[in-house]
Amino acid sequence: MTLGLAASAAHAQIALKSPSWNELSEHDRRILAPLAQDWNTLDGQRKQKWLGLAKRYPTLQPDQQERIQAQMRSWSRLTPAERNAARERYRTLKSLPPDKESEVRRKWQEYQNLPPEQKRELAAKPPPPPRPGVGGRGSAPQTSKTPAKSAAPSPPGPAPSPAAPTPPAAR
Repeated sequence: MTLGLAASAAHAQIALKSPSWNELSEHDRRILAPLAQDWNTLDGQRKQKWLGLAKRYPTLQPDQQERIQAQMRSWSRLTPAERNAARERYRTLKSLPPDKESEVRRKWQEYQNLPPEQKRELAAKPPPPPRPGVGGRGSAPQTSKTPAKSAAPSPPGPAPSPAAPTPPAAR
């Protein structure tokens, strides 16, 4: 009986931490506006991460705020399959050793600096097959983790990819 009450109380707490869009403050709705259409489909944990971002948002530099807004807009345009693929790329990136992760970030920055027509050409090409040990399906998981390096939080799962827009920033 006590276990049932505890489970019921825990479930009620989780439900309380998963507010609907209409239950958010005006401040939170303004900051999280790009996520409005998807908000009520997010799980409680993701909502809490986004709400944490909304709370920290006023303390961020204007360029960080704009970056986060742009990432949320890009993320909101992705299909569920694209979001899952982006989350998987992010997990793969975070499992790389620090030297490999910095190499991927450097290459991503190089890609970002390309003219739009070159980006389109690259996006039209099929991706190269995954190399063993670099996050492909047959590779062993790596255990090296590195802390986030930017003042802005990292995305809720996705890693940057030349084939997809940069996802929103939230842990």
